[in-house]
Amino acid sequence: MILIVGARGRLGNAVARQLLAQGHAVRAMSRTPAALGELRQLGAEVVTGDVRDPQSLARACAGVDGVLAAAHAFDGRGDNTPEAVDHLGSRHLIDAARVAGVGHFVFTSIHGSRRDHPIDLFRYKSLSEEYLRASGLSYTILRPTAFMELWTMITGEPIVKQGKAMIFGRGVNPINFVSAGDVAHFATLAFENPQARNAAIEIGGPANLTFEQVVALLERVSGRTVNKQHIPLPAMSAMRLLLRPINPAFSRQIATGIFMDTHDMTFDPAETLNQFPLRLTRMEEVAQTWYKQHATDHQTP
Repeated sequence: MILIVGARGRLGNAVARQLLAQGHAVRAMSRTPAALGELRQLGAEVVTGDVRDPQSLARACAGVDGVLAAAHAFDGRGDNTPEAVDHLGSRHLIDAARVAGVGHFVFTSIHGSRRDHPIDLFRYKSLSEEYLRASGLSYTILRPTAFMELWTMITGEPIVKQGKAMIFGRGVNPINFVSAGDVAHFATLAFENPQARNAAIEIGGPANLTFEQVVALLERVSGRTVNKQHIPLPAMSAMRLLLRPINPAFSRQIATGIFMDTHDMTFDPAETLNQFPLRLTRMEEVAQTWYKQHATDHQTP
């Protein structure tokens, strides 16, 4: 039995489906289990749990052989913050797994995580990595780059709704994007491949693209010419500071956009693929799938 923590999210849901398709027993945990009806129909055991609630984690970890930690609070609001979820919540989950005698723990971190990172999510992921390594558990740490699905949605929705593309900053900084489906492949592999034990796997996609290139790709996929609007970096910096006390989640997203536009966000997946071969999904494939699913609902007249 493998416990998926964060089974409602992109990654957790994809891993649950892959494991079920391969015949594994899956326990899917979420704060909103009613949203996991499809996984239940596929054969998953669905349980209620919250990484901020240690008692719920003790129940969820009972009798499982492996745990995937895929919950995060990057866009969380109220008390659902990166500190509460990605830092303290991860510690609660690691502790519960250790007490339950879990055989292997797979932790979803992020590429570039470090203690002194300017974005709090990256700092908390790094601290949780350290805590996991010191726990005595057998582990795999996954460090994916930016998810294609997330940024296709963020960039694509204004295009299909309004014919506009909002580009954060200059839009000319190359960024590596990876499909959540490919990250799910590595997460599944981590439970089966001995080479993934007690290791950190850096995961990225096949190309480094600027946001200008992402918009051009979405133009090709949609067959539309869009009006591009750039949000200048000085304006983003001011918005980040003004919104921090009012809407910390949006402030965090803006800070991340500034970082992505001003730092090296490239990645070469060759070394990882040499060890764990996989045909990586291209951004255009993800964009085509997303556009087919969403464009008809939002086309402008």
